[in-house]
Amino acid sequence: MNDISEIPNPTDLYAPVAGEDGVVDQVTVNHHDAVPGPKGSEQVMVIETKVTPGRRLRALMECINDKGFVRILETHSGLSGIIAENATVERDGSTLEYDGFWESSLTDSATKGYPDASIVGNDSRIHTIDEILNVTSKPIIVDGDTGGDPAQFRYLVRHLERLGVSAVIIEDKVYPKRNSLDASASQSLEDPEVFASKIQAGREVRLSDDFLVIARLESLIAGVGLQDALDRAEQYIIAGADGIMIHTSKRDPEEILAFAEAYGPLCRRLGKRPVLVSVPTMYNSISDTELAAAGFNIVIHANHMLRASHRAMKEVAQQILESDRSMEADPFITSTAEIFATVGFDLVTERDRKASLVQRLSVIIPAAGRDPAFPDTPKSLIQVAGRHILDYQLEAVRRTGINKIVVVRGHEGQQFGTRYADEEITLCENPRYEETFDLYSLFQAEQHMQRGFVLIYSDILFNHEIVQKLVDTGEDIVLAMDGFYQYHMHEIDKRLDLAISANRREVHHRSLQPAALTEISRLGKDIDREVADYEFVGIAYFSEQGAKTLLDAYKDCQQTARGAFHEAGSFNMASVTDLLQELINRDVTVHGLEIHKGWLEIHNQHDIAVAESEMLPMAPAVLVAD
Repeated sequence: MNDISEIPNPTDLYAPVAGEDGVVDQVTVNHHDAVPGPKGSEQVMVIETKVTPGRRLRALMECINDKGFVRILETHSGLSGIIAENATVERDGSTLEYDGFWESSLTDSATKGYPDASIVGNDSRIHTIDEILNVTSKPIIVDGDTGGDPAQFRYLVRHLERLGVSAVIIEDKVYPKRNSLDASASQSLEDPEVFASKIQAGREVRLSDDFLVIARLESLIAGVGLQDALDRAEQYIIAGADGIMIHTSKRDPEEILAFAEAYGPLCRRLGKRPVLVSVPTMYNSISDTELAAAGFNIVIHANHMLRASHRAMKEVAQQILESDRSMEADPFITSTAEIFATVGFDLVTERDRKASLVQRLSVIIPAAGRDPAFPDTPKSLIQVAGRHILDYQLEAVRRTGINKIVVVRGHEGQQFGTRYADEEITLCENPRYEETFDLYSLFQAEQHMQRGFVLIYSDILFNHEIVQKLVDTGEDIVLAMDGFYQYHMHEIDKRLDLAISANRREVHHRSLQPAALTEISRLGKDIDREVADYEFVGIAYFSEQGAKTLLDAYKDCQQTARGAFHEAGSFNMASVTDLLQELINRDVTVHGLEIHKGWLEIHNQHDIAVAESEMLPMAPAVLVAD
């Protein structure tokens, strides 16, 4: 912080101010009420948010440089951190939220049932800080009390910086400190030269200038006046303090504003302006906006979360005693469901549900047929970039967590046994592969369908995310549908499995919206390409209920189907899409999940060349999904 223009002065958010020498105090910045984010008012399990310690550490100064001033709220636990992280309000067309957290010595001590008198040690404080960091993503400023002696402070700085803390504030009082808001306590100030050396010690051991060492002035608390505070501020700035916090126990902000007014000329004289910090616990009639206009860069609401929870707990405890039961306390307490959601328990149970579902699922790959383009090998064993199609499929499926994989073999089926003897896959047989089609092959794995399954055609290369998205829909029957099939290069004689949506799309276009579900009204190869909405990719998900519906229809058609069956000459030669159309005709809802990339079907040698051109420069089995 060598240049006076490095830190935006919040005053410039309202009117640029120049000193007598004509130098503008700070650069002008655009004011934003809040850092934009996707969370809104929804409680979020922030452990889902990936933020590195280094990125979090830098975020405080980045936010100050962007906005001029930041709002900071006290947190004393992981739960209070999550609440502070997600608190938002709408005001004047803008979304306001807190820009970071204050880990307070007072509230940390009180949470543990101890007074704020340097009783709780650094190890215990670090544990609380780590709890908050683990479930939040915003910057955190730590109340370092007096910092201890210089050796202790060095270790504290290195530890906090390594955790990703953005700043530590230490006060210029003699150890052991007494809380500044305790009017009965003796407030003994540290010698300013000794305190300045402590600031230097902390700055010397930090690894990055992004970690701030901020000096807290207790002159007004001790009653020694404004000039003493300014003198100490000068010494601490010369010693390298990255910020100055001015504190008072008075309810009138007059002293604080007087200090802020004098701070600008002092910084101009010294040639640099550390951030200015306010903690309006006592003088809370002044707004954050007014403090920013006075020149404060950081406004800390230092103990309100603990005080709010303390009062609420006392009232509920008394209410239960008075009522002789807990029902009367219900209007004043949060539901367990909301607590579960806030701390992410619902996500844990949802993941458990998905994991349980995935563990039950099978993947069935019908691979019995003979393709004239590849007469000497099963299609699953065609080589692409030195590996079989089945190798890529197994890798993609296992990335979803599904481990039950069934391959139905027929043509040249012995090749599977020699090449996949050690693989954990189940091989089923279709001895009638020459006189049947893929539907018959699929049902040779009937015993593996009962608890739900994923159907994957044997000639498809795909990204595992397609399977995950199908399962995640929660629907009973969902087909992966490519909405851009008409722009893909296909062989003239290739008949595509096309689909028409019940909600006809007027145009085919890319969208910022995530993949959408649609209901399929018609499916098959005889659909005119000009009227079709989608191409069926060859990957489908059937829940346990969806599998039962499919099985029931198959068995019924086995008994009743005579002659042609939809687009097939007979039921034995029917395709999977024929039976799906039968379900649609029986008013069973068949959904389509729209995708635009992440898959490739291998029809011929040209398709192999296309696949190899995409896959060789990257890791095996990598296809990009939406």
